[in-house]
Amino acid sequence: MEGSEAGEILRRSPLDAAHRALGAKMGAFGGWLMPIEYEGTLAEHDAVRSAVGVFDVSHLGKVSVTGDEALDALQASLTNDVARVPVGGAQYGMALDDDGGIVDDLIVYRLGETDYLVVPNAANADRVLAQISAHAGVDVELALRDDLALLAVQGPRSLEVVARHFPQAVPLAYMHCDRSSWEGRPVVVARSGYTGERGYELFVDGASAEDLWGRLLHDGTPLGIRPCGLAARDTLRLEMGYPLHGNDISEDRTPLEAGLGWAVAMEKGEFPGREALEEERAEGIPSRLVGLRMTDRLIPRAHYAVSAGGEPVGEVTSGTFSPTLRSGIALAYVERRDDLLEGAEVEVDVRGRRGAARIVKLPFVDRSPR
Repeated sequence: MEGSEAGEILRRSPLDAAHRALGAKMGAFGGWLMPIEYEGTLAEHDAVRSAVGVFDVSHLGKVSVTGDEALDALQASLTNDVARVPVGGAQYGMALDDDGGIVDDLIVYRLGETDYLVVPNAANADRVLAQISAHAGVDVELALRDDLALLAVQGPRSLEVVARHFPQAVPLAYMHCDRSSWEGRPVVVARSGYTGERGYELFVDGASAEDLWGRLLHDGTPLGIRPCGLAARDTLRLEMGYPLHGNDISEDRTPLEAGLGWAVAMEKGEFPGREALEEERAEGIPSRLVGLRMTDRLIPRAHYAVSAGGEPVGEVTSGTFSPTLRSGIALAYVERRDDLLEGAEVEVDVRGRRGAARIVKLPFVDRSPR
């Protein structure tokens, strides 16, 4: 652990020394000290879009849920229908509060008949664990897997790197996983990620992580691999329109407002927030999350006001310069109105300057990890 400038105690990844040896710029994120960038966000972003990059995302939570009643606990805690996930499958879902607000979004990996690994965001792991625990019967064992590191190998050439060490990756379909090993220690290989490219996430014992990190970088050198920080992870996910908890989704927003209703299985039975979502569906959502692409050279940022016809209609939640499109892009909540649909022209207040933008269909960049 290390103290930040604000006095916060930050956790360190098992790869902390390796990042510093590579000259990474380190910064606080979700209670962890993590690499923000190495040689630069644009270069790292481009490596993932054109070849392959590797991220340390060990800050993400890892919650083990096992036992004969593990499925019941997850069904009662989360929005999606976990019963539909086969062994070796994975599923996106959310944990909500009673008002339908998004406590966190997460992925559930089913490793065995009664063995699940839940991966929430870093700052919310304890809350997600508590929510599952509140719905767990006596035949459920819960644990935070702080012993695990997580490496994400992402990009069109990611399989060439990963398959050298984990042949199980070759047949994996998108959002599937398999068990493997590294240096005699268990590893979970998952075909998943947060970049929009083909990619793999490797759950590995923390003591083995630095060795595996080094081997991936060495083997990927002929392919143009680069170590990538969280800044490139953010530009990549935003180009795909993937929401970030704390920016685009939070307890102040529901899945219906965020366009995540597809990850809510109302028909499966009770879970926290279900009644509130039913009421919202009946009454209509007041606003919705949309994509904005700037039509001038200004760059939108979080909390910038959005207007239409001179009247305020919403606010940016995430914004950046898209390295792929070479223009500003943003996610924003806008009022749910017939004149604010795809193609509509709006304005973003960029530090007192009115920047023209258009509501566009997501994703901003046409990629598919499938």
